[in-house]
Amino acid sequence: MAKHSQPQPAGRKPTHRLYRVVGDGENASWTPIGAAWPNKDGMGFSLTCDAVPLQGRILMRAITERTEARGGQQ
Repeated sequence: MAKHSQPQPAGRKPTHRLYRVVGDGENASWTPIGAAWPNKDGMGFSLTCDAVPLQGRILMRAITERTEARGGQQ
């Protein structure tokens, strides 16, 4: 099945990443499922999802640069 990408707000990169998280603590499994952009009025976010989980929870995290010193999930 071909992967279709969702439209993004023109000229803007996402500020947050969406994850499906199953489990807790060190045993949690994180799967990236989409992205989010703040609305122009600052009152909410526009979301795009490549998948919608039926189990676990959806977590939205600010996108930060990873460094080699940082291990694990964001």
